[in-house]
Amino acid sequence: MTKTVNHWIGGKTVEGTSGQYGPVTDPATGAVTTQVALASVEEVDAAVAAAKAAYATWGTSSLAQRTTVLFRYRALLDAHRDDIAALITAEHGKVHSDALGEVARGLEIVELACGITTQLKGELSTQVSSRVDVSSIRQSLGVVAGITPFNFPAMVPMWMFPLAIACGNTFVLKPSEKDPSAANLLAELAAEAGLPDGVLNVLHGDKVAVDGLLDHPDVAAVSFVGSTPIARYIHATASANGKRVQALGGAKNHMLVLPDADLDAAADAAVSAAYGSAGERCMAISAVVAVGAIGDELVAKIRERAEKITIGPGNDPASEMGPLITAAHRDKVASYVTGAAAQGAEVVLDGTGHTVEGFEDGHWIGLSLLDKVSTDSDAYRDEIFGPVLCVLRVDTYEDGVALMNASPFGNGTAIFTRDGGAARRFQLEVEAGMVGVNVPIPVPVGYHSFGGWKDSLFGDHHIYGNDGVHFYTRGKVVTTRWPDPADAPAGVDLGFPRNH
Repeated sequence: MTKTVNHWIGGKTVEGTSGQYGPVTDPATGAVTTQVALASVEEVDAAVAAAKAAYATWGTSSLAQRTTVLFRYRALLDAHRDDIAALITAEHGKVHSDALGEVARGLEIVELACGITTQLKGELSTQVSSRVDVSSIRQSLGVVAGITPFNFPAMVPMWMFPLAIACGNTFVLKPSEKDPSAANLLAELAAEAGLPDGVLNVLHGDKVAVDGLLDHPDVAAVSFVGSTPIARYIHATASANGKRVQALGGAKNHMLVLPDADLDAAADAAVSAAYGSAGERCMAISAVVAVGAIGDELVAKIRERAEKITIGPGNDPASEMGPLITAAHRDKVASYVTGAAAQGAEVVLDGTGHTVEGFEDGHWIGLSLLDKVSTDSDAYRDEIFGPVLCVLRVDTYEDGVALMNASPFGNGTAIFTRDGGAARRFQLEVEAGMVGVNVPIPVPVGYHSFGGWKDSLFGDHHIYGNDGVHFYTRGKVVTTRWPDPADAPAGVDLGFPRNH
């Protein structure tokens, strides 16, 4: 019998009432293992109502109360790392080590939230005028929502809700319907840690649920991570409804390799950054820009390493890369490789025919490497979101930076060089929100903020770090004047000597 994933509303599992369900497959086998309830507008209203009711007390709770819960939550997440990772592998397909890494990066933000007491400290200026003080404080927003993607079903939610609830908000999470189970486990562990009912709710669904949250008058802010077209839609719709929005979109991340670079290190980095997690991550390196005469040698080194990657089920310890999330996505990724030669690319590795013995119905694709790719080809222009690496050739550093800056995306980028001056110029000149110097995937640690530029981010705030705290709170400035007690009216004796 197929398992059903239901909503988590008001501190308990709530069965779906819409009658609509979505299939959840095991990407390694192609079999439907689970169905997930898809929320109706009425169920959206119920989740928001539960969060609103909880905000009445959670919004005024003490910082000590919140951090006590968060410390317990951090301990429970740590104890259940393998359980969370197993759910990710079963529904997303990534190998267990990748799934454990995802949980670890999510835990960083829980740890940041545990220290919210220092993050929420205000400012005070005394005696700005005679007996006048001015203070700045930050207060929570109310009910906030998070809409998260399939590629990191635990990490991206943990980039949002721990910080939001630490700031005093309550949260409605709408995870991807393709791999929903991890979100429910995160919520159940939060309840076990002592989080009051309704502070964290998980609402499963499709566009009906998304639009319901975007339109709901009691939702104050929306966080989103996903593709650029949807990020643009989320931002436009929620902003038009008066909500605060942070919407992180897609990417086409470049890695510039200068002639002086350690080519073995650069090749290692390119393979891990392009093919890790089957390329299904917004920080994947999908375009290597080779400067000068190093292109042939670099491509040969990348190919040598890529051919050794073991592809198989995510729960097999021998596997280094798993399947893609769905068969439809696998076919779309493959289409970029099969059409590359006609658009001028040299197909160095073609992974489109890859299968795994005993798992022939899985959503498999091998590693593909395209060389001498042109900037007007589909494989370069589109975010493929799969294990396809494009190599472009340029003559100079300036040509490489100009090529990269011409991209409509500006999420992450990297340079590989031994020259500090070149690296310094690059970090200032490249138009991207996150830069790596000899680091291929420059995802910031939790106490810095994550986010791109251009079509990779819609809204003014990056996610987590200081930006995350500012996003989930509003500033308030209080100007105060108190009369001197020595000037109390006649007949009122406060025990102070009279000034006159």
